[in-house]
Amino acid sequence: MRSPFRFPEDLITLQQAWQQTYAALVQAPAGAGTTALRRRLITLSARLCTHPYWSRPAGWRTGGVELRRAARTPATEREAAT
Repeated sequence: MRSPFRFPEDLITLQQAWQQTYAALVQAPAGAGTTALRRRLITLSARLCTHPYWSRPAGWRTGGVELRRAARTPATEREAAT
């Protein structure tokens, strides 16, 4: 099923970076010095939330889940769906 949302590529890239950083943080052993990962996650979260795409009506509330799905989908599949 095709998503009703068309996200800009830079927003998808930001979400992918967030997901990769979060995964790295989860897998880091206790006491491994995760400060840099946590700071990166905070920075990426701020950039995601303040992206101009979300200035549209309904914004993040309706598109957040779809963005996370799109970030997990390979670019070739996203292009084929358009």
